[in-house]
Amino acid sequence: MSLRQVLIALGDPLVEVQVAPHGLEGDVLDVVILDPDDTPDVRPGDLALIIGARGRAALPLVRAAGAGGAVAVAVKVPVPVLRQAAADAGVALLAVRPEVRWEHLEALAKGVVHNARVTADAGAGEVLGDLFGLAQTIASLTGGIVSIEDTASRVLAYSRSTDEVDELRRLSILGRQGPEPYLKMLREWGVYQRLRSGEEVVRIDERPELGIRRRIAVGIHAGAQPLGTIWVQEGATPLTEQAERALLGAARVTALHLVQQREPAAAFRENLLASLLDGRMDAGAIAEQIGADPEKPAAVVVFALRGQEHADRTQHELRRAEMTSLISVHAAAYRRSALVSQQNGRTYALLTDLPPKAPLLTLTKEIVAAARKHMGLHVQGAIGSTVSTVDEVMISRDEADRVLDAMSRDLDADVATLEDVRSRVLISETLALLAEHPRIRDPRLDKLDGELARSLLAYLDEFGDVKSAAAKLHVHPNTLRYRVRRAAEVGGFDLDDPLLRLFAQLQLRLG
Repeated sequence: MSLRQVLIALGDPLVEVQVAPHGLEGDVLDVVILDPDDTPDVRPGDLALIIGARGRAALPLVRAAGAGGAVAVAVKVPVPVLRQAAADAGVALLAVRPEVRWEHLEALAKGVVHNARVTADAGAGEVLGDLFGLAQTIASLTGGIVSIEDTASRVLAYSRSTDEVDELRRLSILGRQGPEPYLKMLREWGVYQRLRSGEEVVRIDERPELGIRRRIAVGIHAGAQPLGTIWVQEGATPLTEQAERALLGAARVTALHLVQQREPAAAFRENLLASLLDGRMDAGAIAEQIGADPEKPAAVVVFALRGQEHADRTQHELRRAEMTSLISVHAAAYRRSALVSQQNGRTYALLTDLPPKAPLLTLTKEIVAAARKHMGLHVQGAIGSTVSTVDEVMISRDEADRVLDAMSRDLDADVATLEDVRSRVLISETLALLAEHPRIRDPRLDKLDGELARSLLAYLDEFGDVKSAAAKLHVHPNTLRYRVRRAAEVGGFDLDDPLLRLFAQLQLRLG
């Protein structure tokens, strides 16, 4: 993870850049503590936190960090002499706010770097696996301001926001406890007990006299074991209608992230689905790992991000990661055993233990609409058929891929099943076969220029209805009649031949 990404994740409330002689693109490999009483131990790629020394007193440690190859050093009270020393040593200098607790900053920074490293080691480098990215996704879906905390109420990650934050959130991010009268009320109301005991989304009313805004919260659990809490503060606008449902799904996804932090060697759920789709793992074994019944119905839904052709690769990967996080939250809210994984530029969701007439169309439309509304992303979703058992999910996956392939030719379609686009799927696959065999061509049709080819195809598509075809082309009917006659003359073919008309429709579509 680059220094820039770490700083974006940590956000403005904690640190700000003072000097960056080599920019912010250097990779942060570890977070270390430098104390004036100890011998500096710095390695290339370190982010060094200088504790116990402020102002000029931190000068030797800044120089030592630069000599050791550190990417950046963080200090309190960054006087001008430190800025000059950091510039000379070729190390970025970060200013830490005086009220921030060092142990809190260290835990947050290590969490960001650790998540990025674990994600890359697991072979899922395309997925933004850190909790800060997930917090931002939750914020988009709920319309609120998000904090993720562990069981000791320590903030693990939070969303960035330009909205007004209340005193409780501000103090929490700075590593300090919220107002004791408010925390006492939460205990008296049994809020913490409810959050620890189950998946219930708890509503907490605002307390204007304490400067506390309305919140909703949910506990994060691994089985019966509590792992933490997600808090969503309402900002200047009300939370979304789907906020509570989104928060439930987010808690399940967050639980996976926290378990992965504790057990970095464990296989990620994303890799489970990738292994299933690649045929590297038995479907029954995967069902057992995710707690699904292998004998119950299942289905695959596949999503693709559109309209990113001109985005640079980093921007495209970030947006696709945001899309995947959003899909994960919705899928987990619908089915606890849901698996989501990226493969070949697409995002697949496996939904198991499906009831009869499962509302997959409604779920997929919700995901696509949420991506457009909350993230400004154009996403297409294709639904594979529901199969009887998990062993047959490849049938559903293949069908979903076929539908999405056909939808790529019609970017106005957001969600579809095979029944919706069957003819388009068949034509698309026929054209793909035709494209693979260039010898199967009528050379007479290749003589037509673009205008004549488009005109003839429109004419054939409308069964020879000149008026309708001309309207689609926005030309006068007489103009279209002339072009059709001209096409027949240039190509030297007879449009009265039904076989010629049939093949011409296929070949002209290749263009």
